[in-house]
Amino acid sequence: MLAKERITLNMASEANDEGTVALMSDYIVQQEKLVWMLSSFLD
Repeated sequence: MLAKERITLNMASEANDEGTVALMSDYIVQQEKLVWMLSSFLD
């Protein structure tokens, strides 16, 4: 899922769509943090 979100981020960046870039960037950061927290909890 993160891979597809990064593709969307790159496409938005190429299209100079700053609103989508900001939205996707923040969303990816939140998801990566959640994945890290859950991985740490399960280890």
